[in-house]
Parts: sequence; structure tokens; C-alpha cells
Amino acid sequence: MDARVDAEPQQRMIALPTRGGTMAALEFGPSDRPVDIVFSHANGFNGRTYRTILQPLAGALRILALDLRGHGASTLPTVIEGRQGWLEFRDDLLALLAAACEAPVVLAGHSMGGTSSLLAAAAEPGRVRALALFDPVVMPTDMQRDPQAVSESPLVQGAMRRRATFASRQAVIEAYRGRGAFKTWTEDQLADYVAAGFRETATGEVTLTCTPDWEASNFRTHNYDAWAAFRASRCPIRILRAEEASTFRLEGHEAELAADGRIRVETIPGTSHFLPMERPDLVGETLLACVA
Repeated sequence: MDARVDAEPQQRMIALPTRGGTMAALEFGPSDRPVDIVFSHANGFNGRTYRTILQPLAGALRILALDLRGHGASTLPTVIEGRQGWLEFRDDLLALLAAACEAPVVLAGHSMGGTSSLLAAAAEPGRVRALALFDPVVMPTDMQRDPQAVSESPLVQGAMRRRATFASRQAVIEAYRGRGAFKTWTEDQLADYVAAGFRETATGEVTLTCTPDWEASNFRTHNYDAWAAFRASRCPIRILRAEEASTFRLEGHEAELAADGRIRVETIPGTSHFLPMERPDLVGETLLACVA
């Protein structure tokens, strides 16, 4: 077996001066080849959360797993008042591609990270060779424009109630294990999320790196047209969609997707929105197929 599969991924801090800070990334695989895949996480998570999913590919591929703005170790500013929504993540991704990638890459992502990848591919198609999207958030634009419905969303309310501070990372793991969003996760997946999702405080406790206010703001401020982005993109697109409570809303667009030979959508039996954690084998196969 290639030793790079077992090696700890390297932490990188990539300066994005036009975006006001640095973006953190975990780098997997051989550093002597161009970047193959740039992977973006779901709202509230971080790049390390997906370590056990991406590491088996490190023998052959070079992968950057990002900490998006307001998450993990990234230092990009998080200004909630007047923010432009997920177009910020799009523009951060484009700046990252310009700074760290020598050639077109596969953009991949889960949930919010998948949607942000789609928006980036639509804005600058020449930078993206393929898209791999795992239950991306694709909402009807009329839902995005209803501020009351968005503010009353269970996702927003849940984020605002989220406990931010614990005595230790181990206390976090014990509180989260087998519960809520984490009930289908492995122990390693949970430990990886907690490792990068919390930082030490001056009092010796740990606190969320993605604050509840920022997580809730991401749920409130979408501000994008995913279907226009699909039309503007030029690359092959693979989408794995959850069977239960998917955030990829197809209603009214089934015929459009079916007519576009670039786009392949699969609904994966027995999966929830946390499909990457539940079917890491399919995520790996999809990423390899997109690179091939």
C-alpha cells in the first residue's frame, strides 16, 4: 500500500489577500503533482471532518479539503450584517483556485460546499474540469426570498440554540456521540469533526470554530440561483442525492436535468443528508470517476 494513504494530511494556510485573510486546507496525496480535487464541507463542519473519506484516495490524487470562511482554522472575515450570502463562498473558492491550483480541478463538496462549488464552476467554467456534489443545497428561489420562512427554519433555530463551549473535546464527543446529526457517523468521523471544529479558549475550555451566529447566518442568507448556475456551467456533473430529507430540491426541473447529458443524478437508498459519512465508498468512487 502507498504510504501516502496512511500519512497524516498536511495543514496548509493559503493567503487570499483579495478576500481579506487566509483559507485553511488539509492537503492529501503527492505534493509533486497538480491539485486534482478541491473539497468543500457542509455548513458548520470543516475539512478534517471528511478525512477518513478522502484519505484512501491519497495514494493517487492530490486533494485540498478546505475550511470555508467562518469555519475551522480559516481567518477570512465573518461579517454578518449586510453579507451577500453564499456568493462569498463562491468568490473565496475562485480566489483559492487562482492561488493554489495550476490547472482545472474537480470541485467537490457536501451540502453548502457542493452548492458553493457549483456557483464557482458557473462563474469561471475554465477553472473546473468536473463537479462532484453530495446532497447539495438547491432551494427554490421563492423560498430564499421569504425572510420569515427562512428565519423560522428549524435549521436556523437549531443553530442559534447550539451549545458553543464545553470543558474539553472529549466532553464534546461524549455529548454528540450517536445523537442528532451525528447518529450515523463513525467514531473517527466524529473525532475529526471535533478536532477541527473546536478551539481552546483562554480559560482552558473549547469552543466552536464556527460560531452559532455564523452557522445560522449561512442558513438565512442563501442568495443564489442554482438552476442558472447549472445552465452556466460547462463541465460534467455527478450528484449523489440523499433518499431521506434531501436538500437537493428537484421539483419542476426533472426534465431539464434529464435533457442535459452532462448531469447525472443518483438517489442513494438508505441515506440521509449526511450521505458522505454513511456511504464513503460511493463518495470515493465518484471522486475517482470525475478525475479519470
